[in-house]
Amino acid sequence: MVDVLNYEVLATVMASLGDKPDYWNRAKKELSIKDKKIEKVIEEFNNLQLVSKGDIFQTLIRSIVGQQISVKAAATIWGRLIEEVETITPESILLKEPARLRNCGLSERKEEYIRGIANSWSDYSKYKWENMSDEEIIEKLTMLRGVGRWTAEMILIFTLLRPDVFPIKDIGMIRGIEKTYNSGKEMRIEDIMKVSEKWRPWRTVACCFMWRAIDPKPVEY
Repeated sequence: MVDVLNYEVLATVMASLGDKPDYWNRAKKELSIKDKKIEKVIEEFNNLQLVSKGDIFQTLIRSIVGQQISVKAAATIWGRLIEEVETITPESILLKEPARLRNCGLSERKEEYIRGIANSWSDYSKYKWENMSDEEIIEKLTMLRGVGRWTAEMILIFTLLRPDVFPIKDIGMIRGIEKTYNSGKEMRIEDIMKVSEKWRPWRTVACCFMWRAIDPKPVEY
């Protein structure tokens, strides 16, 4: 499966609309008590808020658009895609000829991934995601061609608002941990995991602050 290791194409965590997790403030308080280093980051970006737009299909499609390209390029292609299909739904995607989607700037492979997800979505829309465990959701989503574990973890964080997700392969998060806990120097995975253990059961919240630690400007996704 293709994965996306570019934290800059994440959903915005400073949006004004959408559902917000009821655990957010409690998590910030408990993380600050447990860990003085993350407390400083939380104090610096205290207004940070995780918000879900609640649309798994749209988030998956945008994750495919953003794979392995810059934020600016992804935003341009996404804008063209919106203009072409108007509303991101399986039906609107499938109504368009492949060439029309590729003309938005999508590679042939990305167009195939997007069309494949749209074709399969009728089977996925029946799932009651709220009743499934994190690993069950990851297993289901990564069956879709073009969706890797990282993308599924981003769905857990930014769409389903699961509180304890730790995307260990996310480069941005790793850089935030290294900056906060090791003066920006490279850390071993074992040491990163050790840091993350202090954050349970609020690793999602900690990760959001690690992303902000290296990029004070959130990116709309």
